This record gives sequence, C-alpha cells and structure tokens, in this order.
Amino acid sequence: MAGRGFTVKKDWDNPREHAMPDEARVPAELRIGPVVIRPATVLAPMAGVTDTVFRRFIRHASLFGGGTDSLPSQVSESRPGAPNVVDELAIEGAITNAESGCGLIVTEFTSADGLSRMRETKRRRYLTFYEDEHPIGAQLFGSKPETLAEAARIVEDSGFDLVDLNLGCPAKRVVGSNGGSGLLRDLPRIGEIFREVRKAVTIPFTVKFRMGWNDEQIVCLELGRMAEAEGLDAVALHARTREQGYSGQAQWEWIGRLKQAVKIPVIGNGDIRTPEDAVAMVAETGCDGVMVGRAAPANPWIFRQIAQYTSTGRYDLPTGGDRYRMIRAYFEMLLAETEATKDLPRDARLGDPAGKMKQFATWFTHGIPGGAKLRAAIYHARTGVAVLDEVERFFAAGPQPTDGDDPSVGAELDEPMFCDSDTICD
Repeated sequence: MAGRGFTVKKDWDNPREHAMPDEARVPAELRIGPVVIRPATVLAPMAGVTDTVFRRFIRHASLFGGGTDSLPSQVSESRPGAPNVVDELAIEGAITNAESGCGLIVTEFTSADGLSRMRETKRRRYLTFYEDEHPIGAQLFGSKPETLAEAARIVEDSGFDLVDLNLGCPAKRVVGSNGGSGLLRDLPRIGEIFREVRKAVTIPFTVKFRMGWNDEQIVCLELGRMAEAEGLDAVALHARTREQGYSGQAQWEWIGRLKQAVKIPVIGNGDIRTPEDAVAMVAETGCDGVMVGRAAPANPWIFRQIAQYTSTGRYDLPTGGDRYRMIRAYFEMLLAETEATKDLPRDARLGDPAGKMKQFATWFTHGIPGGAKLRAAIYHARTGVAVLDEVERFFAAGPQPTDGDDPSVGAELDEPMFCDSDTICD
C-alpha cells in the first residue's frame, strides 16, 4: 500500500502456470438479462482508462492485424489436440465479434452523487458512447441508495444496456466516502442500495465486488446470494480483498465457490493477463465469463487472442509493425475525439490529448526494443500532434538497439499509478 492509494502494478507477483485441460473453453455467450454478450469476455471498468476512445479502440483492436493475410507472423505454442489454423475467430464453433472478441465494455466508474448534481453538458463527458460500443454498461459508485437509484435512471435514459455498481475500488478517497469496497463492511446498506436501484431501472443491474474487506471478513458468498435475492442479473468478483489492493495472487477458488452459491451469471476477474489465464479461470472455477483489466492497456489484442486460443489452442503475437499501428491508431483516435469535442462546453470536452498519450505510453511501448527512448520523447512533447510525430520518427528509424538502453529514461512515466490520482483502478 502506498501513501496516496493502492499501487496498480503493471506486472503480477506470481505468474500462474496452468495444467490446461484440452476441453477448456471460454464460453461463446453470456446472457445478462436480455443482453447477449458474445463472447463471454468483458473489458473491466478502469478509472482513467476506459473512456469512449479506449473502449472503441479495444472493441476494434483487430484493425491492427487486419484479416488472416495480415495477422502477426509470430504464433504461440498450440495446445495439444487443438487445430492449427482458423480463418475466422470462433469460440465453441460460434463466430465472435469480428473486430476484437471483446463481448462487453464498461465505462470508468462514475460518482452517483456527482452524476445527479452535474449539468447535462458535463454528463456527456462521462456518459458519451457511440453506437458501435453496444453492448455497453455504465458503472456507478456511491453509498446513498436514493442517489444511486437516480443515477441509475440517468444511465438508463442515456441508452446504456446495463448499469453496474462498484463495490470493489480500494482507493482511500473512494473508501473514505463509504463507496467502492468500503461498503463491504455494511451489508445492510448494500441491501438497501440493491433494492432501490432495482426498483428504479428496467435494464439489467449488475454488481462488481471483492471477496471482502480482509481475510477475516470474507463476504462475497453472502453478497452474491443477496444480489440474487434482490433481483440483480449478474455478479463479477475480483478475487482479492480490499486489504490486498492489487498485490499477491487473486484467489480464484472464491470465484468457484461463488458460482456454486448462486444461479445468476458469475464473471471472474483477477490476474487474467494471458489467454491461457482466461481459459484456466473458466476451467478451474466454472465461471460464466471472464473480465480483463490491467492486461488490456498493455496488450490490446488480448480479447482477440483469447478467442483464438479458445478455438484453436494457439494465438497470434504482435509484431513490431503491429505495435506501431496500434500506437498510431489510438493516438489518432484521441486527436480526432479532441477535435470533435472542441466546441462543446469546457467540462464536456475530452481534455488534453498529450496528457492521455503520455499516460498510455508506458503500456503501449512495453516490449518494444528501445522503448525507453520513445517514452522519453513522448514525455517531453508538448502537444498531441508532437507526440504522434515522435511515434512516426521512432518507428521510421527502424529497430532500436537495446544495448545500453537506460530503463530510467522517461522514468516519470513508470512511476506507480494510483487510483487516488485519477488513474487506473479496476
């Protein structure tokens, strides 16, 4: 734990090794009420990350690989007994989202108190989405049943497919206001919230929570049963306690126990950083779907890879050219969205694209030889256009040497990230 909040690591303490059953599959479909999610994969809501640009970027991530003729040339090892090639992404024989294999996307968490008070123009900044983002959910946090119910009505009126309640964020600022995982110590209050929100909306209502406050206060099974009894349509469990933050290893066994405790769909979350992890979580827990958080900014292809691995036992690995196209495409999308919102009131604009580009530079340059030099150049650029110019210049120069590459160059971008300073929190 750090002074300002929980450090959100870019790696994992103990990477898992899996004995993968040949028949292991990520489900082809997940139904949450009337909403059909194909395949059963979810982009986790992440503060400071999952705005409309990033959500669309992930949904259309296969644009960086194109069709089968231009997929990355590197491939992973095939799982025994799996076919070697496929012409289309398939899961259990069903065609997936042709773009990315990401079945559901969710907004950054939004304060219910703020949403109920803010002007309509400012709401657009938090609740804007495009038609190609369906199905899409909006996540809320707060502690007042009536306020959360009003915010849920706003979400429904805005056209979202479902509304989700955050009971997982461990940040001090959120917990201090009795939101996020802070509510895990007050199950009666959670029950009131469930009832009020359920009465307020007709769209599916879901909840994401952690196992409990700490190892002595595990409440996820009781909470799951309560959600089912109050009419919620699905639950998602991040298999860590609030006290853990993002450290240690997610305790997947609790996802399995929750699946046994309720009949509504259970989505598993925590330590899915590879396609093997996603398939193993389903095999080990029986969960109905998987949610990917921290791995997605560093590897935007992960949903496509999960689909490939599920259907064939192998998946494509990005080349240097794929990484270049990925970085350029995301940065161009940011610039375009900034231009599209420039005439809106100030509180409805996208904001500074250069700042967002710098935020994502560490993730996007991970694994690129000489990436520290690119991060340093991006960090010192003053405008979004200048950032894009640095990307073009770096990749036009060809492969960069790694000998003597100083990892401290651009280290400002590698500092720990904190939910309390409006960065990633899933």
